Amino acid sequence: MPTGYRTLRILVVAPTSFFSDTGCHVRILEEVRILERLGHHVEIATYRNGGPANQLRIHRTLPIPWRRGWEVGSSRHKVAFDLLLGLTVLRLLATRRFDLIHAHLHEGGLIGAIAGRLFHKPMLLDLQGSLTEEMIDHGFLSRDSRFFRPLLALEKWIVGQGDRVVASTAHFSRLCVERYGCPPERMEQLGDFVDTDVFQPEQFPPTDRHTLRRTLDLPSAGALIVYLGLLAPYQGTDLLLEAMPRILDREPDAHLLLMGYPFVDRYRDKAKSLGIGQAVTLTGRMPYADVPRHLALGDVAVAPKVSKTEGLGKLLNYMAMGLPTVAFDVPVAREYLGDLGLYAETGNAANLAECICRLLERHRCDPDGLRELRCQLRERARERFGWQPVGQALNRLYAEILGSA
Repeated sequence: MPTGYRTLRILVVAPTSFFSDTGCHVRILEEVRILERLGHHVEIATYRNGGPANQLRIHRTLPIPWRRGWEVGSSRHKVAFDLLLGLTVLRLLATRRFDLIHAHLHEGGLIGAIAGRLFHKPMLLDLQGSLTEEMIDHGFLSRDSRFFRPLLALEKWIVGQGDRVVASTAHFSRLCVERYGCPPERMEQLGDFVDTDVFQPEQFPPTDRHTLRRTLDLPSAGALIVYLGLLAPYQGTDLLLEAMPRILDREPDAHLLLMGYPFVDRYRDKAKSLGIGQAVTLTGRMPYADVPRHLALGDVAVAPKVSKTEGLGKLLNYMAMGLPTVAFDVPVAREYLGDLGLYAETGNAANLAECICRLLERHRCDPDGLRELRCQLRERARERFGWQPVGQALNRLYAEILGSA
């Protein structure tokens, strides 16, 4: 424990099917690991349905008989899950001692705000994007809906409840203050981060990579484009597949490795309907522990997410693995990649294809230049997005919260 900070008992509220290897789950997992490295006692309250996370103290809700699958994105079933999660949080606060609540996402903030008032516990609110904008991106809400204004008002109320509020990007931190009314003195950016000791390309020699390519039945030659994350329209999966025929016209030996879920069968069928089935491999769900060695296969990476407010943590994994990356031109992509990324016009499959082809051409014709870019990407990840500053920031924020509670 760093000098000046005491050991705390922290209740983490995770309104999701923790753990499921992608997105907000990775941020929650890595933050908890950091807190435990620093000597804090952390317990997690989360949904009933979720994968194992070894050596973490996890409390799950009661089951919902009609919903046994894992929740991904917006869903009406999450109302029932959140009600059960609220009861779980109340039970834990009533029977165990905690110093504070660390609530993730807006649903966690709503639960944490109510439970915190009842039990007089301060709350750190940890956000990764806008509640209403995410629902719109997922096709669950429209701005013309009669529910939009009430949900926007609820979002603003939740943001105002945190004793401190952190957001994963500078862009969304500004929005929390300017659009959602968070007092500036309570708001702080706490960026996503990556463990560059785990995501390290040098630990995977060529022989291991060749073996893995054979296991996945990938072509032995030709450039490999890699994607990691959820498969969904708002993630740009459809646009990426629609870009592939144009890519193959110019780079016929290229192959796309899609690592993620859900809707694997739907996207496999879409690839076949586009005539590119032989050039696309879908792995399905990718365990987080296996991500580094699979990313090590890639020659270039792609992040075609179209959301302008959500986080984009996969970029940090790409960077740590030294992968030249194409992303749509959204604020968080520029925030992470800086001048080292190649940016396509958001939502434009043709321009996405053009940018990927430019990187593939560099891969063929300028390997030395691309090798330098790989080193720069990894160095940027190590210097700007390591875990140590995050631990220091959390300790300071907790101390400020408890000092003013």
